[in-house]
Amino acid sequence: MTTFTRRIALTAVAAAAFASLPALAAEKVNLGVSIPAATHSFMGGINYWANQAKKDLEKQHKDLKITIKTASGAPEQANQLQDFTTVTKINALVIFPFESAALTKPVAQVKAKGAYVTVVDRGLTDTSAQDAYVAGDNTAFGKIPAEYIVKQLGGKGNVVALRGIATTLDNERMDAFNAVLKGSPDVKLLDAKYANWNRDDAFKVTQDYLTRFKNIDAIWAADDDMAVGVLKAIEQAKRDDIKIIFGGAGAKGMVKTIMDGKDKRIGADVSYSPKFIYDAIKLTAEARLKGEKLPATTIIPSVLITKENAKDFYFPNSPF
Repeated sequence: MTTFTRRIALTAVAAAAFASLPALAAEKVNLGVSIPAATHSFMGGINYWANQAKKDLEKQHKDLKITIKTASGAPEQANQLQDFTTVTKINALVIFPFESAALTKPVAQVKAKGAYVTVVDRGLTDTSAQDAYVAGDNTAFGKIPAEYIVKQLGGKGNVVALRGIATTLDNERMDAFNAVLKGSPDVKLLDAKYANWNRDDAFKVTQDYLTRFKNIDAIWAADDDMAVGVLKAIEQAKRDDIKIIFGGAGAKGMVKTIMDGKDKRIGADVSYSPKFIYDAIKLTAEARLKGEKLPATTIIPSVLITKENAKDFYFPNSPF
């Protein structure tokens, strides 16, 4: 056998041996998930879907570990982020910020220590603190209710609004709502106050509105939980002037009301499912397992829910 032939044979043997070796393991992903506690039903949905993602994804991927922490406020969430880097030693983070401004610096510190950061829903005030952003369509969330209210009122009437928590997404929603009303000058927005996506706070804000304003044609609750507080305040005040109550996010109780036509004031809603936390965790985990990045922004559409399509948005077994 010539020297050249021996080299070819040895090369072939080496290649075959290399091919028979097990594939190199992908880098292990230690993913932290930081979300608000289940203080109301939407957050209950967020918690449900986050834990479902952990269950499903850890079963599918042996090199993935997911640690979920819930916080009752921005200071607690900031402390948990520090623990994620110093104790849990995460290399990826999916965070649903309790507040935008208060969490921007703590998230930036996590990113500065080398973790890949996906922010969900409530955006940060400085986007350089994140790698990716996943959310529902907050512009549509504000635009769709405004268009519905203007149409149902025939372009004339008095409206009050309940805002969520001071966040970038709440600003997007309110800006979109106001932009539609600018095109209908005879629809007057009497006031818009924060009610923190909370039933009790919504009840108090609505009580204030009902005391101050003798005629209200429509209330944009901007959240189905807040709409429950709105309804309670109206019932207690025995007001019958309100023609429209528009919530938001497609809670199963509200969707069922629309399907059944139980309350003529509630004829529509806008979709915004808490399942996007599952999608954000899945997208982030699977991208990092491959050493890849997500698009800078992923927006999940929001659409008008009416009696005609309500069945497509009704999930009776969901916590939300």
